[in-house]
Amino acid sequence: MAALNAGLIRVNGDILSITDDDAAPHPDWLVKINTHFQSDPQIGGVGGRDWIYHGEKLENDSRPIVGKLQWFGRVIGNHHLGIGSPREVDFLKGVNMSFRTQSIGELRFDERMRGTGAQVHFEMSFTLSLKRDGWKMIYDPSIAVDHYPAQRFDEDQRRNFNEIALINLVHNETIILLEHLSPVRRFVFLLWSILVGTRESFGIIQCLRLLPQQGIIVIKKLQASLYGRWLGWQTWQKTYSRKLVEN
Repeated sequence: MAALNAGLIRVNGDILSITDDDAAPHPDWLVKINTHFQSDPQIGGVGGRDWIYHGEKLENDSRPIVGKLQWFGRVIGNHHLGIGSPREVDFLKGVNMSFRTQSIGELRFDERMRGTGAQVHFEMSFTLSLKRDGWKMIYDPSIAVDHYPAQRFDEDQRRNFNEIALINLVHNETIILLEHLSPVRRFVFLLWSILVGTRESFGIIQCLRLLPQQGIIVIKKLQASLYGRWLGWQTWQKTYSRKLVEN
């Protein structure tokens, strides 16, 4: 986060575009991004599809719902599988996102995010903050990059389970959602995440459902998920308490 924030300080153009070092934007990437920003002054962020390659194999599935935060706190990404027309979404993906610098103002990437290499979900925090301030976030699947996920040299090895990586992921997700949900929705989210959860961030029901398929490792995933929730709650509480004192 420190490197990204150092870069933000030095941006002096009207539009900031971000991708990863393991991604290659399509030739019309910048043209299509600028077209959206020129079409509506209320558009603060624009993102698109990242076509993921696993070696020579392209992940070529499709999903109509992209970048949505459901009312009870379930996060639906699918930015790498999005199809259809350009539309407004709740958040963008870090490998393919651009911002109107006017919308950013003094906003910075959240340095509470955990992770020694990649800080998973950092972009969700940033784009939800812009949306909360009244800016539109647009997802257009024709704004594309080819994404060749590189090896990570930290605890997060993408498809292989690592306890610390999962704890960090759930910690980050928890802070973000507690920050952006109303008090009632926070309570529902915490209850749902502990009792149900998702295939990525386990709750009790997900653990029981996947136990026959995955075996004893689901117990470890549940423990890491619950611990990540607890750590995320603690981090958010410290921030919330500090804000109350300052006000």
